[in-house]
Amino acid sequence: MTTVGLLYPGHAAEADFPRIEVMLDSDIRLPLFHTDDAGGAGASRIEALRETGSPDRLAAGVEELRLAGAEALVWASTDGSFVYGWDGAHQQVAGLARAAGLPASSTSFGFVHAVGELGASRVAVASLDSEDVAPLFADFLTAAGLGVVSVRAVGDAAGPTPEEAAAWSPEQVKELAAAADHPDAEVLLLPCTALHTAAFVPELEERVGKPVLTASQVTVWEGLRLAERRVWAPTLGTLFATREPPPGLAEPRGIEVRE
Repeated sequence: MTTVGLLYPGHAAEADFPRIEVMLDSDIRLPLFHTDDAGGAGASRIEALRETGSPDRLAAGVEELRLAGAEALVWASTDGSFVYGWDGAHQQVAGLARAAGLPASSTSFGFVHAVGELGASRVAVASLDSEDVAPLFADFLTAAGLGVVSVRAVGDAAGPTPEEAAAWSPEQVKELAAAADHPDAEVLLLPCTALHTAAFVPELEERVGKPVLTASQVTVWEGLRLAERRVWAPTLGTLFATREPPPGLAEPRGIEVRE
């Protein structure tokens, strides 16, 4: 049995995680704790996201997930991580690891490690974030050494709410992916954790003709990576269809602090 604990902000597309648990068809458990989403609190969306990812909010679910037998923890939020910047996001998960006494990471770092797993370096981003937040993910990826060839948002200055994003149909998500793809990108990223994508990742990849990484898929993969558990599940896309990492690839296991 492998147990990966997930901290998820608010309520939106969390149904993807029990779906993935079933799709993996294995002895893997993904217990989830809902943290408080700061929503529109604060003077700006960026401030609200930083509050959502604050240490006190993340620490609230640690003990429950420890009692559930978690072997690793993942902060299942992309924008609630990269909004702190590369160094700040490291500090965030280091604090989570100290609080839990377990290896910890976040969806943002999961995207970086997953791109490396695929042996790629150039990405396109299909973002649902507001126009002031979306560029911060590109900055985060650039700091990780990746080439961001394009970032496409949905066009609304504020971006959809998590509840609105969770209501998107598979066809809407596929249309976003197709519109955001770039011929120079080796991988397409859909970083919004409020989008339901688990049921149709291979269809997204067929639509754009390349690997697609989505937030729920990457979050689970990152937790399994921390727990040193490899799973072959091609129904979750190319990321889960690789049995071994590319030759010479050496990624750090993650942030682990035990006290």
